[in-house]
Amino acid sequence: MPLSDAAILREPTVTVLARPQFNEPAHMPVQWIGDATDGERLSEFAGRLCYMSQRNPAGRSTHEYIENIKKQGHGSVLEHANYSLLLEGVSRSLTHELVRHRAGFAYSQLSQRYVDESEAQFVMPPAIIGDAPLEGAWTSQVSSALDSYIALVDQLMNRYAWVDDKVHRRKMAREAARGVLPNSTETKIVITGNARAWRTMLELRSSEAAELEIRRLAVQTLRVLQTEAPAFFSDFEIYTASDRREAARIGYHKV
Repeated sequence: MPLSDAAILREPTVTVLARPQFNEPAHMPVQWIGDATDGERLSEFAGRLCYMSQRNPAGRSTHEYIENIKKQGHGSVLEHANYSLLLEGVSRSLTHELVRHRAGFAYSQLSQRYVDESEAQFVMPPAIIGDAPLEGAWTSQVSSALDSYIALVDQLMNRYAWVDDKVHRRKMAREAARGVLPNSTETKIVITGNARAWRTMLELRSSEAAELEIRRLAVQTLRVLQTEAPAFFSDFEIYTASDRREAARIGYHKV
């Protein structure tokens, strides 16, 4: 059965689910200067605690304080600020790479064992988009894979008809049939990471050397996080690379 246009995804979606909430202790106030987000102030508070410099003797704004933290490479205070994002419109090929980033991250991903993929969507690789013959060949292949999955689930449900628990029987069928689904199958994943971990991931995955789909996602995620906490990500620069696609570079490495 041919795929509908809605079943083919060409862009990811990044949604912020959670951000830090900072509650300043009344007995240890900081002399804040300038506007800042809760996550940025949490990191500044943690950094100032190390030297009991809450009175802000250098007269730095929060953004200036964090800029100095990044410059000095004292990134541990950035680990206090966690951001949770929902990623949609990404492929399983992408998440296989993404979950390799372990330190500072937590992941919860859609399960193909439990979720019916008979109406799955598929993420077209960026390298294919815009080339009609390639798009046609790719669409035909993923459509065929989806047809195979649907047929296998039906056949496996019959094979395991002796299993009384229908929920368990569906799980048995889907977990076996999912093997024919391609890496382009769309998935959804919730990721929680601290600001230091996000910086490391974005530095690696937004670079020109990164695979195109994850690079596209990293640039989009960077834009979201620069809005959420500009001081943490202000040293990233988004630019158009020689391959005519967006990439990003970082100012301070190994923070």
